[in-house]
Amino acid sequence: MELIRKYYPYLTGFFVFVIYLTTIAPSAIQIDSGELAAVQALPGIAHPTGYPLFTMLGWLFLQIPLPFSDIFMSNLLASLWCAIGVILFVKSASLLLSNIEIIKTEKKGKKKSEIKERPSEINIILASVTAGLILAFSKTFWLQSVSVEVYSLHILTINIVILLLIKVWFGEGTYKNWLYVAAALALSFSNHMTTLLILPGIAYIFFRKEKFGKPAFMKLGSMLALFFPLLGVIYSYLPLRASASPLLNWGNAINFENFWRHFTGKQYQVWLFSSTDSAKKQLAYFFENLPGEFVYAGLIIAIIGIIFALNNHKKVFWFLGITLVATVAYSINYDIVDIDSYFLLAFISLSFFAGYGVLFLLRYFRNTLPSWGIYLIPVILFVIPLAGNYAEADYSDFYIIEDYTRELLQSTEKESIVLSYQWDYFLAASYYYQYVENLRRDVTVIDKELIRRSWYFTQMETISPGIFKGQEETVNNFLRALQPFERGGQFNSQLLERLYQSLMTGLISNNSERDFYIGPELFDNEMKRGEFSPPEGYILVPHLFLYKLVKTKEYVPCPDPDFNLRFPEKGNYYSDFIKKLASAVLINRAFYEMQYNKPERAKIYLKKVIEQYKGVRIPQQLRGLLN
Repeated sequence: MELIRKYYPYLTGFFVFVIYLTTIAPSAIQIDSGELAAVQALPGIAHPTGYPLFTMLGWLFLQIPLPFSDIFMSNLLASLWCAIGVILFVKSASLLLSNIEIIKTEKKGKKKSEIKERPSEINIILASVTAGLILAFSKTFWLQSVSVEVYSLHILTINIVILLLIKVWFGEGTYKNWLYVAAALALSFSNHMTTLLILPGIAYIFFRKEKFGKPAFMKLGSMLALFFPLLGVIYSYLPLRASASPLLNWGNAINFENFWRHFTGKQYQVWLFSSTDSAKKQLAYFFENLPGEFVYAGLIIAIIGIIFALNNHKKVFWFLGITLVATVAYSINYDIVDIDSYFLLAFISLSFFAGYGVLFLLRYFRNTLPSWGIYLIPVILFVIPLAGNYAEADYSDFYIIEDYTRELLQSTEKESIVLSYQWDYFLAASYYYQYVENLRRDVTVIDKELIRRSWYFTQMETISPGIFKGQEETVNNFLRALQPFERGGQFNSQLLERLYQSLMTGLISNNSERDFYIGPELFDNEMKRGEFSPPEGYILVPHLFLYKLVKTKEYVPCPDPDFNLRFPEKGNYYSDFIKKLASAVLINRAFYEMQYNKPERAKIYLKKVIEQYKGVRIPQQLRGLLN
């Protein structure tokens, strides 16, 4: 029992880490996973805001000689960050609950009196551990642990800030202690800018403790004097690394203009505070999604905790409430699909409130339930989200992004070029498999949308020298026209679009000695809408996962579909989209075979659709081939 009393935060974190190991992804998953793993392994520079702390710590971790792939090591590190974050959260919850004075009314005769009592040590331990487990197994928090992601380190750094802040709040507000908070904030900001969401809560605590006056502002000045230089030192990674021309050099931050654009995430600001309709939509999503985050039980206990904290620990109620409201108010104004991670600090605040709710229940039932019944309450409260969210957080059999990326690259000829914008499904993952695992580095993969950014030309010349040969004048004209757009000035949108289209068609015509492919999303969207056309004389031929551009109307052979994609037992939006996208190419290949009177070849592709992409309907015109 003494060991538990002494080490319960660490035992909680270890238990969480063991559970996380059962759900960790063995490979790259959707969205940014492959890119982030690649920038850690190479190292390079990731998409804005660059995440230098994440990159450097990840690179150091990958130097440990463990018998795993780099992508699994990066995923493992994400699990570790989240588990340590839980340890720190439990410590913080314990400190908060240790400082509560619960108001109790006693009646003696006709007189009523109020007394204040502190909770027992065992109740503090049970409540803080339960709150930590409720947070650990909430949906969005748990999902940060399954694969490499900047939010896993954000979970760790923001919990460091909170723990140090609480220690100062209920301890001594010395210069040294506030400097620790400032240093932790710099570390957290150097990983993710959403650290700013905790600033209103910090301001509340700082001025509540230090009051308004010269001593307070002297301390604040000292904090800023440490914060900005430390942040600058860590972010100096971006220009220093960019000057070495790494393979992955997002933003090419070699000068102040490029650095500032990358540091501030300028290209994403178009989605920030875009409209009230967007904010309403995201707010509705937050509240609709909230019960499922904690599988209802955790949310209910958090609501109980909010009321209990309001009545018994007002200053903590206001700190957590300010943090919760600030997080939601800011995040709903970001019009992106994968918004859940931006609500993480709100979920952390609610989990602290859940600790108060558990404490209330333990006190409420202490005289009516047997001791085993009291201990059963925390168990039930964390088992519900553990069981309820396990299936959605389980990525242990998720290989589809890796398989799709590998097979797509392997399906192309030597020295070929692929033009696509499947970032979430293929492009981000290709960074890792091509440049870390050296899979088909001869294939040049071009992100159609990133051609719109000036830095991308520098990166592509590093990856594939001469890729824009014959287009030097067009490239220079495009970059000149693009400059006012990137600087936020007046620009000629029609000129930009014309030059952009010229760049894409020029890539094809000026690299005619190489096989050229486009992604099916480009075929299904831009080409069908007339927004993109290949150079005159080129036609598209379905080719396993892509469409091949050729200058002949003669029959163009295609390899047999001898590939295997491991779809997860429980699919998600991304695996389902790959199934839809890839099966459509094979079905179109069957139609192509029939145009040249090759029914036996058509059957091969149709049978692959049935075998590989279960549930996909074969068009009526082709069903007769399967009889």
